[in-house]
Amino acid sequence: MSAASFLNIFSIISGCLPVIAALYNYKNLDKVLRIAAAFFLVSFLVDLGLFLTMNLIVRNNYPILRIFILISMLFFTAIYYYAFIKTTLQKTIVILGLTAFLISIFNLFFVEGIWEYPSIANTILSVLLICFSLAYFYQLLNRQEFIHIEKQGLFWVNAGVLFYYAINTFLFMLFKQLLNTHQEGYYMINNVTNIIANILFTVGLLCKPQLQKTT
Repeated sequence: MSAASFLNIFSIISGCLPVIAALYNYKNLDKVLRIAAAFFLVSFLVDLGLFLTMNLIVRNNYPILRIFILISMLFFTAIYYYAFIKTTLQKTIVILGLTAFLISIFNLFFVEGIWEYPSIANTILSVLLICFSLAYFYQLLNRQEFIHIEKQGLFWVNAGVLFYYAINTFLFMLFKQLLNTHQEGYYMINNVTNIIANILFTVGLLCKPQLQKTT
């Protein structure tokens, strides 16, 4: 087995870590983290499904990936909607999330097609979540209560989101070009970032609720 193949398998297995953490710490998870946990379960099942279909010599499993991207947009819109405190920001999250979803639907039927790698849709999702995650960090650092941000579960989940999508955005954008020249490098970077992100998600889902003190 090559190093790239081993890394790919390890990346898929790492997807079960947040699921196990969520099951172990479920009673301590708030609404936002429970939605995130549900998403991580879906993500793990999709990654496993993509791996199995690829090894069953299915010529093209990109439709599964496209559906997952659309599901991701809906999940993360819900996650960040409940993560933000201000009503204005919540409405902005919904508008941006639904706009990205509709653009991806249009792209699916009229631009790239269902059988092509969803480079545009993945890029849209990446940019959307980078914006959401940076905005959430800004909110977290400007809270009126004294909190240990490193003990907040959503801090680690948000860090994982930002880490994964910030690194992979340009890979998604340039997928077709990289596929012909640096295919193995593309998948190795994607797998490494996925493993690290899953570790961050796991840490977040293992955090206990913290008391907040008003300053």
